[in-house]
Formats: sequence, C-alpha cells, structure tokens
Amino acid sequence: MEHYKAQLLSFYRRHKRMPGYSEMCELFGFASKNAVSKVVDKLIEAGVVQKDASGKLTPVVLGDEIPLLGYVEAGFPSPAEEQALDRVTMEDLLLGSREKMYLLRVKGLSMVDAGIFEGDLLLVERTENARLGDIVVANLDGEWTVKYLREKRGKRYLEAANEEYPDLWPEQSLEVGGVVRSVIRTYSR
Repeated sequence: MEHYKAQLLSFYRRHKRMPGYSEMCELFGFASKNAVSKVVDKLIEAGVVQKDASGKLTPVVLGDEIPLLGYVEAGFPSPAEEQALDRVTMEDLLLGSREKMYLLRVKGLSMVDAGIFEGDLLLVERTENARLGDIVVANLDGEWTVKYLREKRGKRYLEAANEEYPDLWPEQSLEVGGVVRSVIRTYSR
C-alpha cells in the first residue's frame, strides 16, 4: 500500500489534483480499472483517500501534513478554541517547485525591519525574474547578499531593511539569484 500511496502523493504534488482511474492504471502499471478499484478501496480503508459527495477521490493524508489549528491573537489576548481548520503540507508552503528551492542561513542585521534576523533560514526560489520590491538573493559586483530589489531612474539597486545600512548600487553588475519565499526561525528550548 505504501508504494501506491507514494505514487499518489507524487502525482498530487505535480498536478495539484488526484488522478483519474485511467491515470491510476498507468501510474500503478495496471491493465484494468478493476485492479485500480481494488487498490482505491484499500486506500480508502487505510484513510489515505476518500470519496466526496460526487464520488471523486480527495486526499485525506498524503504526506508530511501538519494541522492548521486556527489563529492566535498578536494584539490583546482573546479566548481561543483549538479546531483543525485545515491541513498544510510543507510542500504547500514552498510556493514553487521543489527543484528550484534552496535554503540559506542569514548572517548580519541588514534585514531586521523586514523580520529577517541573524540565524534565520531563508527559503529561496531560484529565479532571475524578480519583481521590484521583492526580497532577493543577489550577486552585487561579485558578492552575494539579501536585500529588497529597487529601481531609481531606470537603474536597479539593493535596499536594506535597516536604516543603519546604505543602499547598494552596482558598480559593475547586479544579478538576481533568487527570491525569498519564506523565513524559517527556530527558537531554542
């Protein structure tokens, strides 16, 4: 069963939908939809998938899901009830394709006003197509840094999120290597 579950997870991650029975024949290497139906019944019994009101398969738990329990007040305290609003996979949080993602650990304080602190991990999507205002990992005259991508008078430059740091204008080159998609911070126990 784990083999079929892994194949469904892979398909679901690639296509953001469950496969149909014909697609599952190909995916599982079966010649008949009857064989797929038997596997689907076992996956339903195992709690991996379920059928919705229209009979379509929907995932129940396909991967590394974490329950999203609700909201927490960051202002004044309020009564809170724990209720599972949804389930979120770490894959959902990546926002891009896994093959384009990488992590970098932050060193320095130039982005603290953007909520990026020394020791944080940045989840970066490898791309050259950044928009103005994005937080980017960029190569400025041969050195790598993380800053906001800005433009004045038709010339791109990098801006820190800390007023103690100056704007960085390229003398020779400015190349974007990726766009920051998430910040991961861990706290010691």
